[in-house]
Amino acid sequence: MTGESRKRPHGQIRQSQIVTTFGPGSMVDLKDYAALIGGLDVWSRPTVLIDEERLTAKVREILGNPTLRLYAPPIDSSDPKSPPTGVTCWQFPRWFIVQHEEEASPFRARRLVHLRHLDRGKFEKRPVVPVRFVRACPNGHIEDIDWRGFAHGYKRNDCRQQLWIEERGTSGDLAEIYVKCECGESNSLARATHVGERQLGDCDGARPWLGPNGGERCGGTGGAQPNRLLIRTASNAYFPQTLSVISIPDKEAALRRAVDSVWEDFLQTAEDAQDVKRDRRKPKVAAALEGFSDDEVFAEIQRRRGVAPDSKKKIKQAEMETLLSAREETGEDVPEGDWYAKAFPLPKTRPPLLRSLERVVLVHRLREVTAQVGFTRFEASSTDVDGELRLGVQRAHLALETRWVPAVENRGEGVFLAFSADAIAAWSKREPVEARGRQLRSGFAAWQKAHTPGRMEFPGLPFVFLHSLSHLLITAVSLECGYSASSIRERIYAGESGHGILLFTGTPDSEGTLGGLVQVGQRMEQFLRTALDLGRLCSNDPVCAEHVPANRQEERFLHGAACHGCLLIAETCCEKRNDFLDRALVVPTVGEVDASFFSEDDL
Repeated sequence: MTGESRKRPHGQIRQSQIVTTFGPGSMVDLKDYAALIGGLDVWSRPTVLIDEERLTAKVREILGNPTLRLYAPPIDSSDPKSPPTGVTCWQFPRWFIVQHEEEASPFRARRLVHLRHLDRGKFEKRPVVPVRFVRACPNGHIEDIDWRGFAHGYKRNDCRQQLWIEERGTSGDLAEIYVKCECGESNSLARATHVGERQLGDCDGARPWLGPNGGERCGGTGGAQPNRLLIRTASNAYFPQTLSVISIPDKEAALRRAVDSVWEDFLQTAEDAQDVKRDRRKPKVAAALEGFSDDEVFAEIQRRRGVAPDSKKKIKQAEMETLLSAREETGEDVPEGDWYAKAFPLPKTRPPLLRSLERVVLVHRLREVTAQVGFTRFEASSTDVDGELRLGVQRAHLALETRWVPAVENRGEGVFLAFSADAIAAWSKREPVEARGRQLRSGFAAWQKAHTPGRMEFPGLPFVFLHSLSHLLITAVSLECGYSASSIRERIYAGESGHGILLFTGTPDSEGTLGGLVQVGQRMEQFLRTALDLGRLCSNDPVCAEHVPANRQEERFLHGAACHGCLLIAETCCEKRNDFLDRALVVPTVGEVDASFFSEDDL
């Protein structure tokens, strides 16, 4: 990572963190200062292309760029004599608090100074720290607070006397923090949290991560959003909007590789099959396209110029079909490539616990590719149950002109459980299940009233059931498989193509390929029983089991019987940031015994 001054790096971040945590527009605390990660326009040129046709097609469709590509974030050179490379960042915020208390003040008072008043990173030889507070809007815009205007209640801005941050208590509550001017005017930071009063003014569309000329009009014709107070290190300061796919075998992979090898130099200008035939006269093209007809090659050229046929399928639909088509392993099979999955034979006479299972697939090798297409602030926007991003969501841009997006590829292993569609359909139609569904939907309706409408849809009871069971399985599996619970991730399938759970590891190195999850699949009855035992009783019962989703006092609108004692896991493992969970749909609890998918007889 390089700083605004274009000197040597002042901090380093893993490539995977750039995509999932510290992408363009995010704030990060480095060793000597706070920084705002710059847009893609000011990064050094990426060189490592990440090839994933399905994901590339989806990202191109979302961002409206038919030539966009996926690249790994550029890394900084280890050669001190080379030009600066890597990810550029801008110093932000530009206001600082001097680490020296005013002795004459009855409160803890420290100077609030601007960057231009610093000398070599200090104010009057005293150390400073970046101020914790900035202003932002839900459209992703962000800027320094007008501290002078705020201190004076925006009644006057011509006062240039010294500003102070006063802490009039010991709790750190915003009601006890005041911005004071030496002229005597002051204002409480607690007032900045009152969005309706517009204490921080209307957003001016500032996008400092895109450079000095990166601003835009906030809100378009609908008018500017009111600024909100944002704590730089708060969890709602930055939500990367990512899209991920599992790389699956492609029947046309050989043709695509052949065309790709001569695409840029020869075939990208071909207008018909006759042009392909003429290009074959060149030795390099003839060698690359050997075995493929001119019509086949031109069909692939047309596919590249439009929307790929696979992109019309939902992301998870294509993955589910591949997982369900996995055959049983034979002695002649040789694992190769990024995908190797084989079905594990289930016993002909199944115990009650496995009767609803349709298939268990051992995924010895898999590759997950994740790309960032934008970001939001204050409220996260996740994918739907099919793995698709909603196009109507307001997202902040990664660059002034997006020609590529950062992506990261992770390799690992996994185990997949497919459930019978008939069993899930029969369970969904039971009256106690429908009644439980009405409770969960009422909680979702209460959530919608408290949040920006249109950001999320209720995923359905089959998804909530599978999601809750997945969390229980992750906890149960982590006890024996050799991976910590935070190293196992989930992928829930609850669509027309089928219902299932994929638990997998995914790391940029070899840590996620130790074989532990594959072994889990061979003893699925044991781990499934352990998971259900974990869900029957929570350490917070009966409070947890009797939680009402629509309860406005607790404001856990998206949870049924779910808490940190039973279902909530590390958010990096979860598809839905620990939302839409209810163990009462999985197993009988002390609060609900009739809505569960697994009955007491199964246990």
